[in-house]
Amino acid sequence: MDLLEIFSRPESWAAVATLTLLEIVLGIDNIVFIAIITARLPRALQPKARRTGLAMALGSRLLLLLTLAWVVRLDRPLISIAGFALSGKGIILLGGGLFLIAKSTLEIYRKTEMREEEETAGGTAAAFGSVVAQIALLDVIFSLDSVITAVGMVKELPLMVTAVLIAMGVMMVFADGVSEFINRHPSLKILALAFLMLIGVLLIAEGTGHEFDRAYVYFAMVFSLLVELVNVRYRANVKRHALSAGERLGDHPL
Repeated sequence: MDLLEIFSRPESWAAVATLTLLEIVLGIDNIVFIAIITARLPRALQPKARRTGLAMALGSRLLLLLTLAWVVRLDRPLISIAGFALSGKGIILLGGGLFLIAKSTLEIYRKTEMREEEETAGGTAAAFGSVVAQIALLDVIFSLDSVITAVGMVKELPLMVTAVLIAMGVMMVFADGVSEFINRHPSLKILALAFLMLIGVLLIAEGTGHEFDRAYVYFAMVFSLLVELVNVRYRANVKRHALSAGERLGDHPL
């Protein structure tokens, strides 16, 4: 079947639209991680690091799509420990989950103990290469999940590639805005790190063969985010009213 025939069918574009939406949802984890990890770079380097990270994520997804036979074999058991079979996919997810939990815990500690501010003030911002390396490591984990979803939904490789390209394009457009918004609100940053820790637990569970419906996890994330956005708005209003009351008192001294 040639490309013209594939893309001339209405059901093909419906599949691309559905898969693109799912790829964007699955890519939210990646955007949040990139926003957190690049925040420790000098401000001038942050956009470059985000673009580099998303470009590597795109490369990882396309590379995995072009090696579908290898991806499919990842579900086969490789080793057995105490009667428990572990596949290649399981090993990758398990390692990625442990990394996410460790990284999120460390970042939360730095934030709550003010170590982040001390390091920034002392001129010890994370090296660009180190940040890019960490992004590349997690890109493999998130890309694997993304590609397996694509393989399960669509059969034609050109449709998968099209959906991935569109989804990554959308994420590149909004990555800077999402990152800036998270970094402007410390409480949102803590919430984002908690989300990443939860994703880490989910990856470990999936790596050990326990499947969970991610819809529940994403619902909890969205609900928590909406509650925190209300809190952000409330704090902003309180601050504005306090400033306004202070100005009125200044105009009318006792």
